Amino acid sequence: MKIFTDSGCDLPKSFYEEQNVTLFPLRVHLNGQEYDDVYGIEPAEIYKAIAAGAQPKTSQVSPEVFYKAFEQIAQNNEEAIYIAFSSQLSGTCQTAMMVRNELLETYPNLKLAIIDTKCASLGHGFVVKEAVRLRDAEKSFDEIVTSISTYTHSVEHLFTVADLDYLAKGGRVSKTSAFVGGLLSIKPILNVEDGKLIPLEKIRGHKKAINRMIDLMAERGGDFSNKVVGLSHSNDEQLLADVKRVIEERLQPKSIDVTTIGAVIGSHVGLGTIAIFFTKE
Repeated sequence: MKIFTDSGCDLPKSFYEEQNVTLFPLRVHLNGQEYDDVYGIEPAEIYKAIAAGAQPKTSQVSPEVFYKAFEQIAQNNEEAIYIAFSSQLSGTCQTAMMVRNELLETYPNLKLAIIDTKCASLGHGFVVKEAVRLRDAEKSFDEIVTSISTYTHSVEHLFTVADLDYLAKGGRVSKTSAFVGGLLSIKPILNVEDGKLIPLEKIRGHKKAINRMIDLMAERGGDFSNKVVGLSHSNDEQLLADVKRVIEERLQPKSIDVTTIGAVIGSHVGLGTIAIFFTKE
């Protein structure tokens, strides 16, 4: 069985080849140039450009890319699952569904499941890794689709940003909130509910916001001794180290997976973002 995903999952480039997962790169537009995420531009380039005042834009995977990949599945009589970035944050999932429906008219036996993870960044990555685990355990196509569809509901996202302006530009918070938040050093704690970014609380000061996020982890995640925690950050190694240390001291998880927020999501959250991912109790 083939597994597809897109670059909204923020897994490292090496993962796709090592785990035999086909990546659909979303696209980044920077200084008049267009790049394929992961293969065409590194996160460090985006963060350097943002620090210099650039405002990168992003766009979804093109229908042509999906059509070519999905038609090959149909022609080869293969089974495939596409694990997609939240449909509430990108049009990519809907485009893939549209292409699949179009192909079904020509190839009525096409066996392709499209899973709207309603997750982002490494939360989405967790779902991809679970699909790989099930495939490697030789579970059937139907078993994997059912398990993954359930698993997506268990993934929690908590994050805070250094600068509300980036979320304001993307329409995630009001411009007035961003302006006032900046003046008062207010750090929002956000999570993802049903695929959407939802502000949970506003905390004054970065350190307090981080401690509050870890309080919320303990409330929602229960016992972490057998759990993997995901951490992703936008080019802030010191912040990452601080958060990792506090999580290890307070929750003692089985392990912590760390990744850099990729170029596409980084374009929307800016510098100094830290995100935590785990499964519900």
